[in-house]
Amino acid sequence: MEYKKLSIKAWAEEDRPREKLLQKGCSALSDAELLAILIGSGSTKETAVELCKRILKEAANNDLNELAKLEISQFKKFNGIGEAKAITIVAALELGKRRKAAQVGAKPTITQSRDAFDYLHPRIADLPHEEFWVLYLNRANRVTFAEGISSGGIAGTVADAKIIFKKAILQLASGIIVAHNHPSGSLKPSQADIQLTKKLHETGNLLEVPLLDHLIVTTLGYYSFADEGLL
Repeated sequence: MEYKKLSIKAWAEEDRPREKLLQKGCSALSDAELLAILIGSGSTKETAVELCKRILKEAANNDLNELAKLEISQFKKFNGIGEAKAITIVAALELGKRRKAAQVGAKPTITQSRDAFDYLHPRIADLPHEEFWVLYLNRANRVTFAEGISSGGIAGTVADAKIIFKKAILQLASGIIVAHNHPSGSLKPSQADIQLTKKLHETGNLLEVPLLDHLIVTTLGYYSFADEGLL
């Protein structure tokens, strides 16, 4: 006899993700059950929840932060995930990132390295490549403007001091904070990171636009040159 998995509609009502959400609320559902609602159905060999459990385990080590780094092509490698379902998952994860970014505030006041990390984390932590960002601050340490000025590969990106401080002067910034992400997850600064920080620190002092901090950002944490006494 051919074995066939039951569809969600054929499950006991308390085990159906949609019904479970209605009855008990979102918090009662596992990550896999929430993903299963997004994709709607699994394959002939797996229910939607079983498929989502496998995706979480094999592609992200059961870590939603790692799942958010996946691209559409990576989701499509799983049997039962076509382009439409992959797009749905990626879009939902992106909304989660944007919600987190919105909670931080458009122009926060930076009083410590953690404030800068909280602002930058939803913007660069999950990227599969390195990006270099600059926060331009006024005299009250409020971010007046922020932007990514360069984007590189997995192992590095280039930051031009001339571009950074030209924009700082045009913005009438009283100070700047720079940051870049490490897709590898390592919080250890490279020799290039140390040399760049020294160069920006010296240039900032000369132009009276001090470098207040340089952060290395990863999914799980950050490294602050200022906190480490390197500025």
